Amino acid sequence: QVQLVESGGGLVQAGDSLRLSCAASGRTFSEYVGAWFRQAPGEEREFVAALSWIGDHTYYGDSVKGRFTISRGDAKNTLYLQMNSLKPEDTAVYYCAAPRDRAIGPMSDWRQYHYWGQGTQVTVSS
Repeated sequence: QVQLVESGGGLVQAGDSLRLSCAASGRTFSEYVGAWFRQAPGEEREFVAALSWIGDHTYYGDSVKGRFTISRGDAKNTLYLQMNSLKPEDTAVYYCAAPRDRAIGPMSDWRQYHYWGQGTQVTVSS
């Protein structure tokens, strides 16, 4: 049984930074893709970032490139999302996600992921 628990959200001002954490049980991110998605009220789920377990390649959504960084903890069962230069449009619930299989399709496609955390709210005020 894979469980994902996010933490680190909060209320910040534009320009501030936050680091989100995702603690996984029953899964190590050194052998599976780990990803972050977000969803704002009334909006579709949006791909934020993904970390491939092969070669540690990282992938980012266009709206966060250059500002957000996805990484894996030394313990391999923790995924991080460092968010810098936050903007009001980054306000959303952020979800950690993991797939069932090691090989998946497009990492930006939320349908590739079977396990989801409960989400953590990030609110950026202007």
